[in-house]
Amino acid sequence: MIMNKLYLKDLSKDIKLILVAFLITLSTGILVGMIYVIKTTDSNPEGIIQHYNGKDTAIINDISDWDSPPKVKKYLHDMLETTHTHITSFAIISMLVGSIFYFNSTINNKLKIFLIIEPFISTLVTFGSLWLMRYVNDSFAYIVMISAALLYPCWIIMISISLYELLFKK
Repeated sequence: MIMNKLYLKDLSKDIKLILVAFLITLSTGILVGMIYVIKTTDSNPEGIIQHYNGKDTAIINDISDWDSPPKVKKYLHDMLETTHTHITSFAIISMLVGSIFYFNSTINNKLKIFLIIEPFISTLVTFGSLWLMRYVNDSFAYIVMISAALLYPCWIIMISISLYELLFKK
């Protein structure tokens, strides 16, 4: 059976507009999430550990600290809530972005499949590592950072290529 390949660049203007609006809105949400992570963890293992395990001093001594959330230990219900909401939303984000990206004509074969599948794997590794860091050993913070360093670039690459094809490729 011969099937014609459907590409983003070949879609109608109306569908392109809807997808562009969705990808830009989703990218804004991802960017805000990344800013939150940077703000609450300082993008380093010690910051991640403090965010989930708490910090010894919970007293705010400096007025400049008032703009940051306190570093308090996350209890089981906090961990369950964070894991549930993030794994579910990250899976939906990965599915939607990956489904749109699948129809690009710029990247094909194994690289395309890697970029689509990798965020699902990193999501499970990231949040599994958070549990291991919280309840087993602080060193799992490094795995959290590595898996996030794979996940976010995959989303950014897929979104960027999809937007390029939807807006500029003829």
